Amino acid sequence: MAIEQLPDGRWKVDVEPIKGKRFRKTLKTKGEAQRFEATCRARFAENPDWAPKRKDLRRLSELVTLWFDLHGHSLHDGERRRTKLGALAKRLRNPPAIRLAPQTYAQDRRVRLGQGTSPKTLNNELGYLRAVYNELRGLSAIDYENPLALVKPLKIQERELSWLTNDQIAELLAEIRRGCDNPHVEIITRICLATGARWSEAEKLKPTGLRNGVITFSGTKSGKVRSVPISAELEAQIVRHWKQYGQPNSAITSFRRALARTTIELPKGQAAHALRHTFASHFIQNGGNVLTLQKILGHSSLAMTMRYAHLAPDHLADAIRLGPLVSRGRMKSEQS
Repeated sequence: MAIEQLPDGRWKVDVEPIKGKRFRKTLKTKGEAQRFEATCRARFAENPDWAPKRKDLRRLSELVTLWFDLHGHSLHDGERRRTKLGALAKRLRNPPAIRLAPQTYAQDRRVRLGQGTSPKTLNNELGYLRAVYNELRGLSAIDYENPLALVKPLKIQERELSWLTNDQIAELLAEIRRGCDNPHVEIITRICLATGARWSEAEKLKPTGLRNGVITFSGTKSGKVRSVPISAELEAQIVRHWKQYGQPNSAITSFRRALARTTIELPKGQAAHALRHTFASHFIQNGGNVLTLQKILGHSSLAMTMRYAHLAPDHLADAIRLGPLVSRGRMKSEQS
């Protein structure tokens, strides 16, 4: 018999279109078994070299390796992503990638959330894993749907952006000058405060990135080059620093220690990044344009820059001028 029912209720197909060419497959229903048998006979009659395609049972870790070889190696953080994806595959018990169940992923995410992993980290990992499936399908390395396509990222409570006042900036710089052994901390801090650069961007700045009062940052998070003008005074300070101390080395630890010695209190994770927020906040408060700020900070989306829009002077004035209590007071005065 080409088709027979198994004790567990499934149906086994054992079809031999011609002598020596035999295909076997177990399916859930009799109808599926009949269609498979008919397909084998019809297609083999048309093309004697045809054979039913085997199911792709490569493990999740194998797909991660394939993704890195075909695409991930070209990303600036590709190696880091591969490491994170490898750890994720191990936690999920490395299933065949085609059979990764959204419920299994969601359960692992729930456990890690309870262990203190931040929602942002978990959302990043979900994005990395989706990208593996999407990229490989785009390259025809797999031919099935992304099993996590409909999994929603976690909602993240937006944190208040912390920035330093002028007095806090003065306190921080004074503490850096007084107590830092690393001579590079102050100049990197000043570059961040003057340009809105990330700490790593300012730390990696080379002499070729400083020309005619303009700092050009390369190797940025977005991969794009951006340029920001600075004052002649800061340019002279940077040049003198390079002549005296050479290129900056890792100074972030020394900066964090200096910050901890001040009275400044910042939310967790906003130490050096608060310098970037400080530049943006003061820029907007002093009348700067949001679109200009977007270019200075290198944001790919205006929505990221709009987080600072509420600090604009006109915005703050409108909160006073157009508030409900002011309107109520105006109505009373008109009635009287």
